[in-house]
Amino acid sequence: MLTTLLTIVHVLVAAGIIGLVLLQRGKGADAGAGFGSGASGTVFGARGSATFFSKTTAVLVTCFFITSLSLAYLATHRPAAPKSVLDQVPVTQSAPVRSTPPAVLPAPAVVPAPVDAPASAPATLPVAPAQPEKAP
Repeated sequence: MLTTLLTIVHVLVAAGIIGLVLLQRGKGADAGAGFGSGASGTVFGARGSATFFSKTTAVLVTCFFITSLSLAYLATHRPAAPKSVLDQVPVTQSAPVRSTPPAVLPAPAVVPAPVDAPASAPATLPVAPAQPEKAP
């Protein structure tokens, strides 16, 4: 928001400087030549035009430098963007680390054979036969 406002002011001040420089007459130019040969210095007064335009240009140039420095400062001092989604997650207190190992779970109990299976069926799963050894 502030950067946008400063950019708008910066562009307007630059346009004002351009307009004032184009309105000022050069050292050897006759700005009032259209009003007659003797009236070249009296269009805005004998010294009034140079003083008014010069002071206004100096004020606009000062504003231009201030906005330039402000925009440069804002461009280089932006807050760092998070590098990953995890950087955006707020940090919370983690659970305390236990100093003792967890209790050992008991071995699983033997499961009886299903009721509909024949009585001679083993209660454990069959084991695949071993692969025969290959002779070298």
